Amino acid sequence: MHNNDIFSTLVRIIVLCTAFPVHESAHALAAHWLGDNTAKEQGRITLNPFKHFDLFGTMMMLVAGVGWAKPVPINPANFKEPKKGMALSSFAGPLSNLILAYLSIVLGKITFFSGAWFSNAYLLYFFSYSALLNVYLAVFNLMPIPPLDGSRIITLILPEKTYFKIMVYERFIMFALLIAVFMGLLRGPLNYLSGLVMNAMYFLSGWVDVIRLGWML
Repeated sequence: MHNNDIFSTLVRIIVLCTAFPVHESAHALAAHWLGDNTAKEQGRITLNPFKHFDLFGTMMMLVAGVGWAKPVPINPANFKEPKKGMALSSFAGPLSNLILAYLSIVLGKITFFSGAWFSNAYLLYFFSYSALLNVYLAVFNLMPIPPLDGSRIITLILPEKTYFKIMVYERFIMFALLIAVFMGLLRGPLNYLSGLVMNAMYFLSGWVDVIRLGWML
């Protein structure tokens, strides 16, 4: 294997071992703050990737570019407001990935502007890949399709009867989703939406460029 291929694979593994644990821990931590300790009691508030590892989901991430970790168990009955608690704890996962993506972009810019030996192609590649993968995970999980996080978030606006009718077919929807991911049918929409989010994050990180420009003047 070429050295660049080895490095690319290593970067993917490191980013996945960061993105997935942070995502799932965010679910568990949010649920804990809102009154449900189910995930906490199972040791899911941790950055240990092996606690969140799902073999098939990780393989799909490496092969198809979209994957998942082991779902965090959440019992909405423990929330004071079940619909709100479920939506907020579900949103915490994608939000954590967006925060990681933003930090990666900021660190990438700082690395680029630092110059000298510290600013090198390998480090820039790492931050770029981290930003892109985390944005991709967030956008994918925010899709309002069971069992993705987005389907839990829309419980705030959907009548309960309608939501539970949809959930009856969750296994079939999940199977169709896996086929769509494997065949690359979602690649176009996900790339487009991820691009919009990335552009927004580059804009919101413009303060780094302003500071750099100030130093140059």
